[in-house]
Amino acid sequence: MNFYGNELIVDCETGKELRVLWISEDNKYVFVIDTKEPNAFPLLRKVEEIKDGIIEGGLLKKLSESPSKTCGIVSDKAIAGKDNAWNIIKDIVNQEPDIYFDKPRGKLINEVMKKHKISKPSVYKYLRKYWQRGKVPNALLPDFSNCGAIGQSKQNKNKNGRPGKYKELVSKVVITEEIRKIFRYTLQKYYFNQKKNQLPFAYKMMLKEFYLEDTYYENGEEKVILMDTEEIPSINQLRYFLKSEYSPKQITIPRIGKTKYEQLYREMMGNSTSESFGPGSRFQIDATIADVYLISEYNPDWIIGRPVVYLVVDVFSRLIAGMYVGLEGPSWIGAMMAIANTSSDKQMYCEEYGMKISKEQWPCEHLPQKLLADRGEFEGYNVERLTNAFNLVPENAAPYRPDWKGIVEKYFDVIQRRVKPLLPGYIEKDFRERGAKDYRLDAKLTLKDFTKIIIAEIIYHNNHHLIKDYPRNKDMIADEVMPIPIQLWNWGIKNSSGKLTYYPPEQIKLNLLPHGVATVTEKGIKFNKMHYSCDKAVKESWFSSARIKGTWNVDIAYDPRNMSTIYLISNNRMSYEVCRLLDYEEKYMGMAEVDIKYLHEYDDLQQRKYQHQEITEEINLINQIENTVSSAIQRSEELQSNDLSINERVKSINEHRSVEKERLREQEQFNLAANEKNLKYQQDIVIKNVEPSESEFKRKSIKELLQQKSIGDKIHG
Repeated sequence: MNFYGNELIVDCETGKELRVLWISEDNKYVFVIDTKEPNAFPLLRKVEEIKDGIIEGGLLKKLSESPSKTCGIVSDKAIAGKDNAWNIIKDIVNQEPDIYFDKPRGKLINEVMKKHKISKPSVYKYLRKYWQRGKVPNALLPDFSNCGAIGQSKQNKNKNGRPGKYKELVSKVVITEEIRKIFRYTLQKYYFNQKKNQLPFAYKMMLKEFYLEDTYYENGEEKVILMDTEEIPSINQLRYFLKSEYSPKQITIPRIGKTKYEQLYREMMGNSTSESFGPGSRFQIDATIADVYLISEYNPDWIIGRPVVYLVVDVFSRLIAGMYVGLEGPSWIGAMMAIANTSSDKQMYCEEYGMKISKEQWPCEHLPQKLLADRGEFEGYNVERLTNAFNLVPENAAPYRPDWKGIVEKYFDVIQRRVKPLLPGYIEKDFRERGAKDYRLDAKLTLKDFTKIIIAEIIYHNNHHLIKDYPRNKDMIADEVMPIPIQLWNWGIKNSSGKLTYYPPEQIKLNLLPHGVATVTEKGIKFNKMHYSCDKAVKESWFSSARIKGTWNVDIAYDPRNMSTIYLISNNRMSYEVCRLLDYEEKYMGMAEVDIKYLHEYDDLQQRKYQHQEITEEINLINQIENTVSSAIQRSEELQSNDLSINERVKSINEHRSVEKERLREQEQFNLAANEKNLKYQQDIVIKNVEPSESEFKRKSIKELLQQKSIGDKIHG
């Protein structure tokens, strides 16, 4: 039998109730206190003695009861009193077991008396309350013993509340447990649903179901007679029951749904920054479609629509760590570009757009420890690969919870507000309304122009934007760190346990790309019905091995925007081999995966459409063959002799073949010099010679064959 802190042990004879305060590590000694004695002190007892009293003597028993009781409704004054008492004793109650021994306890109490200027009886009063009532801060609430039992309401004999003005019109019903059951049933059926019925409606439906005295019919319609007013619970009693029985959360969720509750009314007991311990602890990534129309860089007359903007923000410092502006997404491709940008050299990136910055202006070229994104970005992507390759933990925001990415969501608004007055083609709120201006026609910026503007915005934000609501800690204030992203970033790198990691950009891109499985065949490395080859495969004779031993699978990465190349991944997942399309697959060169799939599906559709015609023609072929065979059988049966034995028919096959060959040569030979008359004459002679005679079925001698050949030569000579 084991004992645990806060357990209650009752003396069966005296009714004395002891609470377990502390048990020694060797489980030999225990401190207990009498929960009902006003001047009780902790008592040291042997565990074995208590066990013997329970097991052998039956004098003691464990009490199956919650170790503490709490009040349902507590006033602000009571809470303030509790907080004051707890503040006095909180530093000494955890110094176990010293607090339970007389001399150490005396020293601790003297320190508290000096610090808080309080009398010894007051300290002991707080200690006894704390120990006797469950060793929880709420044990210090005033009038603790007068609270009702857990989950039980007070049972009143008379109706509560102020007497009504007109006594004969007031309900005299006392709320019993039976009526509470009716209240619960009514609220569940008529109030706690997304129809959002009002409480008066639920009250009327309750009266209709439970408080009818009688019914009657008038002009064929059923009418009801309610009980007298004094026999019916009032709507105020139902309203009071609703407020006292259910919390605001329990009332709201059934009426609007949990999803909307989380979105609109959830608790806000913290902030994103408190969950991050330095730069790189957590990045947030999100995308938006910018409110501006762009034109093509190749043809200014082409309007190409609104661009997609991805931002990656460091939660700790609010520094924008990466970005992507383009036409991809919102999707994994766009997110992939933004993550790759996060880990790239920003100086080199800005130079691509003709912008010069220093390393210090945009220092991030790392991956974080955690990355919070929408579910959509990681849909269909093996996110475990990021964990395995970079120890990066992807996190998904819950549905309808954009507040989880509140920081990055906020900066979309901030950036677009700054650039809005300056950009041609920027759409206003009245866009697409009747009679409104068509802002698409004002488009003047190319994608490259807009990207340069966003880069300039990010440089300004990272180096000069003052975050007014940033929760700086004491150390930041002491070091005079301004809530500017670059200052917070630099301070965090120096002082906090940031989780930034660096990897080569090519390695990051390799693991960001979608992965697949290709098959090594004798025709090449097959992927998506296309064939590739690489230097490694040629040197190691993969394709001949596949023909001899059979095919095998290999892991590859690919960029779905251009399938001209795929990347053969090494076993350590850190290096790759470039594989290119074979020459005879050139029709797929430069094509995107979606276009190739469309082409394959189109080919498949065309083949399926032709299947009906092919079957029709195949049936026609069968009919043609059957007719030819039938005619041949009929002709053969008419011409063949029935007098020849089987041996006579088969023994001269070679000779007959020679004769037939000679005749075919005469028939098939080319004679380009002959005129039409000679050609016709030759055909007549051949036709005459083709007619078989019975003598030809007999075997001819060599002399006869030579003579026949000589006659033929004279005819053609």
